[in-house]
Amino acid sequence: MQRTETGGSRTEQPRILVLGATGGTGRLIVSQAVARGYDVTALVRSAEKASDLTGATLIVGDARDENALRQALKGRDAVVSALGTPVSLFREVTLLSSATRALVSAMKAEHVSRLVCITGIGAGDSAGHGGFLFDTVIFPLVLRKVYADKNRQEAIVRDSGLDWVLVRPSVLNNKPGRDTIRTLTDLSGFSGGTIARANVASFVLDQVRDDTWVHRSPLITW
Repeated sequence: MQRTETGGSRTEQPRILVLGATGGTGRLIVSQAVARGYDVTALVRSAEKASDLTGATLIVGDARDENALRQALKGRDAVVSALGTPVSLFREVTLLSSATRALVSAMKAEHVSRLVCITGIGAGDSAGHGGFLFDTVIFPLVLRKVYADKNRQEAIVRDSGLDWVLVRPSVLNNKPGRDTIRTLTDLSGFSGGTIARANVASFVLDQVRDDTWVHRSPLITW
């Protein structure tokens, strides 16, 4: 296991661990958190791929490894999980649930209670609200196995006993963020939708210290 510093200003609070920090949304979570003055640690599989995460402390390790997670959690106040997984058409997907199961155990061992976890539209009771193309083509033909694991992941989080928030973004885009977004738990009449990764990152970071959505699963969209 390796710990490296990538530079940048640091402050004392809040102190967060980011998982999935080298993904499209994860990188924005790290950069926005550093800009807010958060003390950021990222658990990454490759220091080279994360070398541009300026201002974060990097710990190299596997997110499914409870020992690596415990090392990364030391001194942290909260965890933000932006873990993703490649599409798999034939093989079962287990990364998200395996990593989340290890994370919950590690968080309890290290006495870290706040978990903000990104899943996505199509998980849990948001299934069937992604719009015609997403619901009838993309979800059943491409994302079915990924979302089966997202559902397992959500179940682990819900049963964790932690102070959790499950964040379900609508379809992600890379456009500039907007000043306002919609946050929904009643999806009656809602279908489709898109949201910028920048807005997702901002919303997720707000949940580190805000109790509004604790033990809830908001869908966020434009």
